[in-house]
Amino acid sequence: MRNLFNFLLRYSPWVVFAFYAAVSCYLLYSASPAQRHVYLTSAGIMASTVYDGVRNVTSYFHLREINDDLHVRNSELEDQILSLRKQLKETQEAVYADTMTVPEILHPFSFIIASVTNNSIAHPYNYITINKGALDGVEPEMGVVDQNGVVGVVNITSDHHARIISLLNPDFRLSCKVKGSDAFGSLIWDGHNAGEAVLEELPKHTEFEPGDTIITSGYSAVFPEGIPVGSVIESARDSDDNFFRLRIKLFTDFTRLSTVRLIKNNDIDDIRQVEQQ
Repeated sequence: MRNLFNFLLRYSPWVVFAFYAAVSCYLLYSASPAQRHVYLTSAGIMASTVYDGVRNVTSYFHLREINDDLHVRNSELEDQILSLRKQLKETQEAVYADTMTVPEILHPFSFIIASVTNNSIAHPYNYITINKGALDGVEPEMGVVDQNGVVGVVNITSDHHARIISLLNPDFRLSCKVKGSDAFGSLIWDGHNAGEAVLEELPKHTEFEPGDTIITSGYSAVFPEGIPVGSVIESARDSDDNFFRLRIKLFTDFTRLSTVRLIKNNDIDDIRQVEQQ
């Protein structure tokens, strides 16, 4: 009892305030229906506001959980996409290796399949980068072709990559001939069109027609004879009038180059040894 008396004495101001507040609310509520309505309406509005606030806070934390879950699932999907892209690339290379026919003349040669990682066609001197290098058996001066024709020749290698001098590079010259003829000339890109090149120094006695196929001559340790290069568009006489100058439509579409085959001449060391004597 004494504790209760001490409590009331100690907190008497608050007790008195609570008492008067309760009495006021009772009188306000019971005195007039209009006041009662205002009171109930205000209480309802306040309760609704509090409820909405609690609901918004709850929704916020719930949305954060959903957002975190979406981030995790998005990362998992990105990993799956990368894995599928890798599998697709490997499948494309396997299909390319299985479907590309190898002429009888190419059997002394071995091949390495590679994917193009960088390719330029609009520069004065164009190069191609592939995803195979020295550790994969790639060496400088290996010829490069795709399923349509000649692409270029390897000039620089690292452990896992290699750079190719593109046929669309004036520094690259290719010994070619008209299919069915023994006369040969030198194919070079003149820098005007990524789909065309020029066959120079073709002897004037050579017989050909527009549409005839141009192939590699075989007078090289890099490319064997008979690899398709392009077809004749038109011809003109060279300045000394003893040679033809043919404009060639290239078979290789350098704008869509993706998978290539590198040609390794297994007899290259013997050939070089003989030529150096």
